[in-house]
Amino acid sequence: MAIADQVPVGSGFEAKTDGSAVIADIDLAGKTAIVTGGYSGIGLETVRALAAKGAAIVVPVRNIDKARETLAGIEGNVRIDEMDLSDIGSVRSFAERMVDTLDSLDLLINNAGVMANPESRIGPGWESQFGTNHLGHFALTKGLMPLLEKTPGARVVALSSTGHKRSGIRWDDIHFENSDYDKWDAYGQSKTANALFANALSRRLKPSGGLAFSVHPGGIFTPLQRHLSQEEQVELGWLDENGEPSALAKMGFKTPEEGCSTTLWAATSPKLEGKPGVYCENCDIAAPTDPNPENPMARFAGVDAHACDDEAAERLWAVSEEMLANA
Repeated sequence: MAIADQVPVGSGFEAKTDGSAVIADIDLAGKTAIVTGGYSGIGLETVRALAAKGAAIVVPVRNIDKARETLAGIEGNVRIDEMDLSDIGSVRSFAERMVDTLDSLDLLINNAGVMANPESRIGPGWESQFGTNHLGHFALTKGLMPLLEKTPGARVVALSSTGHKRSGIRWDDIHFENSDYDKWDAYGQSKTANALFANALSRRLKPSGGLAFSVHPGGIFTPLQRHLSQEEQVELGWLDENGEPSALAKMGFKTPEEGCSTTLWAATSPKLEGKPGVYCENCDIAAPTDPNPENPMARFAGVDAHACDDEAAERLWAVSEEMLANA
């Protein structure tokens, strides 16, 4: 799984296809899924689409009251269980309960995340974006491996982002202990980590026939932007001076229903058989980033080589295990 493996397959779906259309011909009856962040934004739409196709879904939640409210209107087999990704003890307890109570786990969708928040620390002093987006999901997946390994064809989908282009892994200072904190570099690092995690996990699932992928869902207005002021979003080009979606956003951003489509495609598409660990976007395998500096869209599309590097993926896996051992 290297940059050379990033070859689109022609899924037949457009970038702004609704998630429900992507899995319209997929029968998920009898399948079990866990979706982190499944009660907000694209996670909620992911749950809605999976439930409509017959999957039984567990949504780990930090805010039980909010989760009950937002999930109440979804028809199907959806239940909640308590978990906080920023608390490794909570993550481990949730995973243990799932191993004890579930017979199988067909889909694990690591959807939850934080973006560009002010500097904060979790656990034993971890930078919060790396700690939540990567290490929380790393601990969760490790804890659920007994289920994934005994479920034929299990798939894990890790939500990355085009933000990975902002930063590779800062090997010498992952947690910004010896340098000034930059919220976008921290976010970019965490999204690179999500992609490398799927790369490394795919090798560990191979003996049992499982697959892992990372996905960029696209630009979507969701609660993920809660740490950004209106002024910042204007500067980024997402909003106009009146606080309304900009022309750029109207052209390129997706609705939450469209934003869950690549996740659902990666979770179910037979076109991804034999293509473990790849990074996907717009309902297809992403092509390598266009190196042409004059291409204004290059920063929004494709995947950088540093997020597809096998050696970096294995190094990150080892570093992450060491961090969790000391948590």
